[in-house]
Amino acid sequence: MASNLGALVLALTEGERDKSLAIVDGLVAEGVSPLDIVTGGIERAMAALDRKCTAEQFNLLEIMLAGRAVVAVIHRLFPEDTSLPAPRAVVVAAVLEGDIHDIGKSILKILLGGSRFRVVDCGKDATVANVVRAAAQSGAAAVCVSGLISSVIPQVRTLKPALAAAGLSAVRVLAGGAALKQCNAADLDVDFVGQTAFDAIAYLNSMVESGYGRA
Repeated sequence: MASNLGALVLALTEGERDKSLAIVDGLVAEGVSPLDIVTGGIERAMAALDRKCTAEQFNLLEIMLAGRAVVAVIHRLFPEDTSLPAPRAVVVAAVLEGDIHDIGKSILKILLGGSRFRVVDCGKDATVANVVRAAAQSGAAAVCVSGLISSVIPQVRTLKPALAAAGLSAVRVLAGGAALKQCNAADLDVDFVGQTAFDAIAYLNSMVESGYGRA
């Protein structure tokens, strides 16, 4: 299994979508759980891509191809199901203005749906005003923002004050992504910083189980 997960990491980082899907199908046939595939394969591939996002190594086409492969695998493992039970809470997801990298947000969105959260997707390069508006209109319990580049940090810091100004101070704000996970919650003025998408899911699950933010 370890060698097959290693092959998956390599296929994903090289952007080989069809090969990645074939490897995943083989792992599933062997009885490997989706969680083990994500943590042992996809998360490792994402970490490798994060390390490449430097001034010297950054290659937009390479990142885009790898992102396409990652999203395809996530869809294979967690197929969208229109018959999911009533959502547990509404979550707004966004990549804030100045950042156009939405691989992490796309993965989080799929995992949130699989965990019975309704997701309002504000897309990439989203303004804080649009995120606040989406939270107000949807009755969101939380906002999740992803950031790959550090230039979005000042935008993140304005989010909670903007929500409070709109009467939404109870809305939780979660942050993640290569740039944001290098900071702590106090530095970003958010409620939680996750190292992986699963950290965000765990936080939201705990939040809902405590009785907060039920749909």
